[in-house]
Amino acid sequence: MAIKKPSKTKLSYNEGARLSAWRESLNDIIFGSETAKGKAFDIALSICILLSVVVVMMSSVDSFQQQFSYSLAALEWVFTALFTLEYGLRLISVRRPWLYFKSFFGVVDLLSILPAYLTLMIPGAEYMLVIRIIRLLRVFRILKLSEYMQEASILMTALGNSSRKIIVFLYAVLTLVIIFGSLMYAVENNEAGFTSIPKSVYWAIVTITTVGYGDIAPQTVLGQMIAATLMIMGYGIIAVPTGIYSAELYKTYNAGTIRNDACPDCGKTGHDVDADYCKYCGHQLDDTK
Repeated sequence: MAIKKPSKTKLSYNEGARLSAWRESLNDIIFGSETAKGKAFDIALSICILLSVVVVMMSSVDSFQQQFSYSLAALEWVFTALFTLEYGLRLISVRRPWLYFKSFFGVVDLLSILPAYLTLMIPGAEYMLVIRIIRLLRVFRILKLSEYMQEASILMTALGNSSRKIIVFLYAVLTLVIIFGSLMYAVENNEAGFTSIPKSVYWAIVTITTVGYGDIAPQTVLGQMIAATLMIMGYGIIAVPTGIYSAELYKTYNAGTIRNDACPDCGKTGHDVDADYCKYCGHQLDDTK
C-alpha cells in the first residue's frame, strides 16, 4: 500500500518567523490595517496612487504638457521617490522578501516605479511611462481591510465558478461571428468594405455587440437582412454572461444560509438553513438539510 507524502503548505510572503522589533512594527503598519497607523498608511497610499495616476493622465494632454511640463515632471519624480521608498520598506519589513518580489502586488509595485528610471538609462524609453498607469491596481490593496474581504471573496468565487460556462458561451459567440462574417463576405462586395473574411468578422463582432461603429455597412438587401438578424441576436446574447455570473453570485452569496432541498408539499426551494417549515405553504420540511 502506497504511503501518501504529506503535502507541503505554501506559505505567503508575510508568513514565517518573527522579525526584529522595529521591522515587526513596520510590518504592522505597511502590511496590516488593524491599527490606526496601518489604516492611516493605507489611506495615504491610496491618495498618493490616485494623484499619481491623475498626473500621468494629465501628462498625455498636449495643452497641459506644454503649459505645466516642469510641474508635471516634478510631481512625477516626487511620486516615484515616494513609491520607491515604500517599495524598499516593504522588502525590508516583509518576512519573505523573495516571495513578495515574485507576488502579484510585488510585480505591480516594481512596474509602477521602473519606467521612470528606465527613461534615464535607455534613450527613447519615454513611451514606457504609460506603464505607470498600472499604479491604479495598487488601490486594490484597500481590499485587505476586513470589511471588504468577504465581499471580494464572494465576487472572486462566483467568477471562478462561472468561468467555464462563460468560456463555452464565448466560444459559441466566436463561432457565430466567424460564420456570419464569412457569409457577409460572400454576399457583399469590396466597395462596401467587406474586403476580407477577417474584416467581415470584425464587422460581425461590432454588430453583435450592438456597438455599431458604422465604418462598414452592408449595401445589398440580403446583406442588410443578415445584419438585422445579427443585431436582434445581439440583444439576447449580451444578457447571457450577465445572467450566468448573477446566478453564480446568488448561489455563492447564499451558500451556507439557504437549503437546497425542496418542500415535499409545494416543491418550492430557497428556505433558510435553520427553517423547519416551508415559508410558502407552511408544510414541515424534511429533517435532512
